[in-house]
Amino acid sequence: MPSQSSEIEGLVAGLRAEHPELDAVAAATADPLYVVGGAVRDQLLGRGRADLDLVVVGDAAALGRSLGADPVEHERFATAKVEIAGNEVDLATARTETYAEPGALPDVAPAASVEQDLGRRDFTVNAMAVPVGGEPALVDPHGGREDLDRGLLRVLHARSFEDDPTRAIRAARYAARLGFELEEGTKRLLRETDLGTVSEDRRWAELRRLAAEGTAPKGFELLAGWGLVELRDGGTALASEVGALLAREPWKGEVERADAVLAAVLKPEGGEAALAATNPESPSEGVALAGRRNPVELVLARALGAEWLDPYISEWRAVALEIDGADLIAAGIPEGPAVGRGLAAALRAKLDGVVVDRDAELATALAAARDEQPS
Repeated sequence: MPSQSSEIEGLVAGLRAEHPELDAVAAATADPLYVVGGAVRDQLLGRGRADLDLVVVGDAAALGRSLGADPVEHERFATAKVEIAGNEVDLATARTETYAEPGALPDVAPAASVEQDLGRRDFTVNAMAVPVGGEPALVDPHGGREDLDRGLLRVLHARSFEDDPTRAIRAARYAARLGFELEEGTKRLLRETDLGTVSEDRRWAELRRLAAEGTAPKGFELLAGWGLVELRDGGTALASEVGALLAREPWKGEVERADAVLAAVLKPEGGEAALAATNPESPSEGVALAGRRNPVELVLARALGAEWLDPYISEWRAVALEIDGADLIAAGIPEGPAVGRGLAAALRAKLDGVVVDRDAELATALAAARDEQPS
């Protein structure tokens, strides 16, 4: 079994290998600099590269500017975002946080040490840090390494969910992603959480982060089991289907995964069930049905079994006429509704394979337009 010192040396070496951008950041400051949070946690778990969050006991914005880029700064929270060699790095000034009331945004102040900064975090497994430079070390004032070994999520203090109720949603996200359990005291505190003290924007932003995860269905099941959200009937199964659907053609990239998963688990049932139960007799009928729907509704309908939406997405919706309204007007059709009717008739015929070239399109459009003109 490796010694603690050799394990920490391996942790530091692993972080430097996964994040070569660390050298550039370290060279730009003389202030104490640390890798914190998820990158440390995931390296200890052997999960490879994670988002890189750095804390500097100094000025994060000034450090970002010194790296030769225009950092995206958030003055309230003393943070900055900078890109180094194609990799995005989050920089934060070490800080403390206090909450004027439950669910409010925190009041922040500079911290004198990384240990103080770690004390404001959500769970012990996210409250570890590794210094960049100097002797290899793991800064772990809250026992995160032990909880990591035990597969436990534990809050740092009894007011954690009261101060920031969105931590309850994060608990579901981490528990589902990592396969962790909640420590008993944390579970008790979580069940008392009131998400209503948080603004709707913040609540939905955190739910959307959960929905973006590959393990989102499990995460939402956990939230529902804790009594924090109410799921649509069959919502988690539908969310699993949605995730699988958006991973393959022709649906890959059709909508943001998080938007579709959120709709599947939390939104009331819309028109997707009726759409899924429909079986259009022709491509033109399918286009008429699907063309009026928003993309998320189409994804949900397909996840419910509407296989005819595959050719709609991959073929039918891209069908276009070679003619346009100017061609009909040039042929004697007056401007007005007759032009639209003629073009619509030609498009239906093209979708259904009745016309196959420009001349046939024009003939079909003229016939429809003239037949519908008032006498």
